[in-house]
Amino acid sequence: MNKLLIRLIVYFVYKIDWKKLFLVGAIILKLGIILQITFLHFPLSTWLHSPLIHISTPTSLSTSIQLSLRHGKHWPLHQIAMPVPLNASSELKKNVRTSRRKRRRRNREYELQVPIPPPPPPTPPTPLQRHIWSLSPNKQLLYAKKELMHAPVVSNDSELYAPIFKNVSIFKRSYELMELILKVYIYPDGQSPIFHEPHLSGIYASEGWFMKLMEANRLFVTRNPEKAHLFYLPYSIRQLQQALYVKGSHKITPLSLFLRDYVNSLAAKYPFWNRTHGADHFLVACHDWGPYTVTKHKELATNTIKALCNADLSEGIFQAGKDVSLPETTIRRPRRPLRNIGGGKRVSQRPILAFFAGNMHGRVRPLLLKHWHNKDEDMKIYGPLSQSVSRQMSYIEHMKSSKFCLCPMGYEVNSPRIVEAIYYECVPVIIADNFVPPFNEVLDWSAFSVVVAEKDIPKLKEILVAIPIKRYLRMLANLKMLQRHFIWNLRPVKYDVFHMILHSIWLSRCCISRASDAPCFKHIVHSRRRADKFYIIGCAGGRGTASHL
Repeated sequence: MNKLLIRLIVYFVYKIDWKKLFLVGAIILKLGIILQITFLHFPLSTWLHSPLIHISTPTSLSTSIQLSLRHGKHWPLHQIAMPVPLNASSELKKNVRTSRRKRRRRNREYELQVPIPPPPPPTPPTPLQRHIWSLSPNKQLLYAKKELMHAPVVSNDSELYAPIFKNVSIFKRSYELMELILKVYIYPDGQSPIFHEPHLSGIYASEGWFMKLMEANRLFVTRNPEKAHLFYLPYSIRQLQQALYVKGSHKITPLSLFLRDYVNSLAAKYPFWNRTHGADHFLVACHDWGPYTVTKHKELATNTIKALCNADLSEGIFQAGKDVSLPETTIRRPRRPLRNIGGGKRVSQRPILAFFAGNMHGRVRPLLLKHWHNKDEDMKIYGPLSQSVSRQMSYIEHMKSSKFCLCPMGYEVNSPRIVEAIYYECVPVIIADNFVPPFNEVLDWSAFSVVVAEKDIPKLKEILVAIPIKRYLRMLANLKMLQRHFIWNLRPVKYDVFHMILHSIWLSRCCISRASDAPCFKHIVHSRRRADKFYIIGCAGGRGTASHL
């Protein structure tokens, strides 16, 4: 007997293929699970076990009922009422009533469930839209130019506030054409962190936010470069500076050479750069060094559309009309870019006439401090805001409590205080000669800001006090309507800062000639007397025509 048992054990251990046995067992187990999920409304354990009802002895002060009905809507007894004894506790009664309500609600949802209708199909394109989409990119741009020349007059538009625009009719029509026509091709070339890796915090965050939202966009981005009107060079000057600049060297030549080689590699790999010599390409750079890093490539510096925070006309790199002034926005928390926006006070609650606090660099700020620091109670002009002052009133509260916020240039002409003043509803006073304000081609900056020449800093208070109260109130009201055009949203919203930047680039592309000519831009000029009219001025230097693309 023992020998037989030993032989059987040896047979099962050595003769049986355990791998196959485990495989068969696993298959059977999976089939059982699939069968249960597919054909049965509740677990097999519900078939095998009855609901557990435990009732205590009659002498008990309360009756405890434990009912295990996880799938009550399928259980045959789910419609049977549960009698509650008279001596049951109030808590038990409440639980039973709650259970009944939940069960009835589930039953109603289960029995009266209506299938969710599919989303409505997209609106079919009109014959005109089909015709426009069938055109080549160059013909689409010609169509857009003609449409801008005959833009319908806009009055009392519910989406746009006309007083802050040079010509709201032209802007609205141009924006509509952008949504209808514009396609952007983003070069996939380039390794992170310099390429395709946005920097989303700090004062140079505009270039990173634009990159992030542009690469995630589905309306304007195309994967077919033959259909593109614009080609985006997706690099970050901030990331380039952190990756290649040697601290203390005071040399940015390696950055310029790196970009030169990058553009040359694109020109060798793709036909698109050489086709227009870079006229239909654009870059977005908010770092102060943005203009200087393109100087080693002549076509990149001359022909490419540059969206720059450092929009300085005196350097000879930024070209008014062709290039775009990029707003410099300070983002402290990328997950909450709208933090602290708004909340400006009434005029009666603004005791400070003008406010500035910041580091003393550049040529303008030391001059401002020299003339106005501790010279007038109405003029709160500081260097870096000290802790003793910030304890009493923070930097943001200073801006919200001031009638005017001074925005002097630093090392370069751009300043994040311009957008901060818009956020906190404080009329910005721009002190930077040769600076082109953001979106200057469409926005009327005289409607909500003051520009003071650097030589007029000693007369600053005189200039501000001379502004009539009615004009100031209009400027303050215009600032509130302007905020939406300078706000970053986690998901872009119509007319926000992402779309405003893209529109400025689109308008530049729509109105420039082929790069073989001199850079040419057809300026749209606003007439105050005839707000419904606009005029097309010839190209700078008289070179190029409207038909050149």
